[in-house]
Amino acid sequence: MSRTAVVVGSSVAGVRTAQALAAGGFDGRVLVIGAERTEPYDKPPLSKHFLTGVWDASRLALLNGGRADERVELRLGVAAEHLDVAGKQLRLADGTRVPYDVCVIATGASARPSPWAARDGIHVLRTVQDSAALRRDLLRGGEVVVVGGGFVGAEVAAAASGLGCPVTVVDPLVDPMARVLGPRVGPLLTGIHERHGVRTRFGTGVVAIEGTSGGLRVILDDGSVLAASTVVVGIGAVPNDGWLRSSGLDIADGVICDEYCRVQGTRDVFAAGDVARWPHPRHGEHVRGEHWTNAVEQAACVARNIVHQGDPVPYRPVEYVWSDQYDWKIQIAGSPALMSGHHVIGDLTGDRPRAAVAYTDTTGRLGAALTLNWPRALVACRRLLAAAAEFTQAITELDLLADARPTGRR
Repeated sequence: MSRTAVVVGSSVAGVRTAQALAAGGFDGRVLVIGAERTEPYDKPPLSKHFLTGVWDASRLALLNGGRADERVELRLGVAAEHLDVAGKQLRLADGTRVPYDVCVIATGASARPSPWAARDGIHVLRTVQDSAALRRDLLRGGEVVVVGGGFVGAEVAAAASGLGCPVTVVDPLVDPMARVLGPRVGPLLTGIHERHGVRTRFGTGVVAIEGTSGGLRVILDDGSVLAASTVVVGIGAVPNDGWLRSSGLDIADGVICDEYCRVQGTRDVFAAGDVARWPHPRHGEHVRGEHWTNAVEQAACVARNIVHQGDPVPYRPVEYVWSDQYDWKIQIAGSPALMSGHHVIGDLTGDRPRAAVAYTDTTGRLGAALTLNWPRALVACRRLLAAAAEFTQAITELDLLADARPTGRR
């Protein structure tokens, strides 16, 4: 008898799960249900190429009409409202009930909303509509204040500066990148904005934002005021798990899963992407990943475990995230902030450094890596991390890779 797999969420995790099910031999219908009316699209370019206008919307498409895509049905523009686990039904906001044999929760996350009261001129960035609206304001010119010095804030600052806007980045942490890279290495990247002509107010929080678009006032906790035409708030994301509160599932900053990405306490419900929290074997605790690579890899694991129910495989990723800021490519594997020691290969100074930082902990193994403008080193680090290589071995390989670089090339 043919089965039905319902994927809730047209995120990259949802679409990649559906595609992998269709391509991997799932014997039935594959239906993706999404709250957005827009055809499924990729999100990393929203703070980069799409925001600057280098790419148009057509280059964001996740579905391309390939053979696997032909088996993926879409129902867009209607949100999921309730999951009836016992009855194996999904209730949509329009009252429709959709039965399923297996369900995948992939509803992603939303930008944490601005806590400040200004009515317009304040942007968050999560959807293609958000990015298009922000671009329109950036093209009008004027001062831009970015609240939040994480990856999204830094990428938006770089894009706005590239469009000719004077930009100031504000963050309550003195070293915002220390959140990801740890207190020893994070400060080494703090100066990236100043190197590219963008002002920073790190170690200073925002008390209020007043006014309207074109005439905003950003009031800081040291009493100073920044004038801005446009403000972008990038202060994190929250998982889209509210619709599951009535389902009886275990929800705690995401839906709790087992090591196979099956939702805890269920047999036929799985989760993938930003909304899923699962036990990470290397960290010894449940984690929730908000990165593109995690969404894609977790989707593949979920689809594989659905198709091969009797022989599931645990999800054991090596985290990977990248960020394009100005003319720099920052790539990170593992979780540097959890490490206790590091070693630098190359030179982290200069206008466009090419270097790597290898991290370790009490195990004496390579635990994480950062590379700057050196993709080959990142490939080597991911391989070494997957092999649980000794820290000294990793340093030796990276030193050899550095020595092998042709002279005169950056």
